[in-house]
Amino acid sequence: MPENNKKLLKGRLNQPISELAEAFNASVSFDQRLALYDIQGSQAHLQMLMEQNIISQEEHAIIKQGLENIQKEIENGNFEWQQHLEDVHMNIEAKLIENIGEVGGKLHTARSRNDQVATDLRLYVREHTTYLLQHIRQCQHNLLDLAEQYHSTIMPGFTHLQIAQPVTFGHHLLAWFHMLQRDYERLSDNQKRTNKSPLGSAALAGSTYNINPQRTAELLGFDGICGNSLDAVSDRDFAIELLNNLSLMMNHLSRICEELILWNSDAFSLVDLPDEFCTGSSIMPQKKNPDIFELIRGKSARVFAASNSLIMLMKSQPLAYNKDNQEDKEPIFDSLDTCLDSLRLFAQILPNLKPKKENMQTMAAKGYSTATDVADYIVKKGIPFRKAYEIVGEIVRLAIEKEKQLHQLTLPQLQSIHSLIEEDIYQHITLEGCVNARKHLGGTAPEQVKKSVQKLRQTIST
Repeated sequence: MPENNKKLLKGRLNQPISELAEAFNASVSFDQRLALYDIQGSQAHLQMLMEQNIISQEEHAIIKQGLENIQKEIENGNFEWQQHLEDVHMNIEAKLIENIGEVGGKLHTARSRNDQVATDLRLYVREHTTYLLQHIRQCQHNLLDLAEQYHSTIMPGFTHLQIAQPVTFGHHLLAWFHMLQRDYERLSDNQKRTNKSPLGSAALAGSTYNINPQRTAELLGFDGICGNSLDAVSDRDFAIELLNNLSLMMNHLSRICEELILWNSDAFSLVDLPDEFCTGSSIMPQKKNPDIFELIRGKSARVFAASNSLIMLMKSQPLAYNKDNQEDKEPIFDSLDTCLDSLRLFAQILPNLKPKKENMQTMAAKGYSTATDVADYIVKKGIPFRKAYEIVGEIVRLAIEKEKQLHQLTLPQLQSIHSLIEEDIYQHITLEGCVNARKHLGGTAPEQVKKSVQKLRQTIST
């Protein structure tokens, strides 16, 4: 490495940094992931410097070519990263100066690593949030396909993990859809605050040069610039908000996976998980373990921890930039990787998910799941709900005593509890009658599920 590159950050310091401190201080092992975004930001900054006559057209051409050559090296995996140069920014700058000479040093005119890294990170988060949104949409499309296919398949609905009321499988799938829809909306909203350019803030106070921050923002596809140079280089609330949103999304995926794990177990046996996403046991050949689902559930903890880590990192920092912020990248990178992998897997799993229809129907009939509908039937006879509630409690006790489900009780047995009960009650206490009756917006009736699917397809296609 040329001597000039060793002195890039020497400044007032007389003694070289110790080897231990150098290793501790370096971030290039992980922030090199920002390399192409760093070059993208540099190219926009370079263009603005030329347009503002801060550098000449000739200097612009030389530096531009130098950056393009380095970009090719990075893309081809031929770039040699140097720990003693600390980070991705200084590695690229040192290589640029080595390749094209001192003119390469003019690239850093009117900027600092502080606004440089803030810009790189926003570019990275913006692009990867776009990937997340695309994968959420794919999961949603697959959920709508399944919900339409199984719009009339009856399954047990649970509260407290006990059979509560019958619902349709399509209705349950749409609940997952709406979870992901809120995740999509939160991430989309987060993009508005992410997509602001800090470039031009320099170290903290802005620049004495005749720069044009709006131009670099335009070149980089930002919606505008950050309104305050101190805030622009030092705050990471867009990233904290991202990780909070990702935590909610992973919480949703974890809950979905928990349901699938339960439903796949012999105790429930409501779904058949695709073999491609399960594993065997090292000792028990009969096992089909839902490892991928358990891993998504488990990896949610990484994202929760990262979210907490980032907000704790920022909580005591005075303005403006502090070296603490070097620690923001690994939680962001890891969370985005984890979430993207989880969404990709979930999108592939859904088309291969098979409900066990007969088992769903059989389980839905258990647990006196139509009891609420019996109460509603009695209320419609003019009985107050609380009194009807007591009457149905007696009917359930009778069914337990007779070891029968509610619809298996004879009319005389039901009338022995209350004389207002008539033959038409059997229209209300079948599973099909229960789900078909809930045909209002947001209800579980098959016809409502089909309507919801059609409406939601339009929602996510616009």
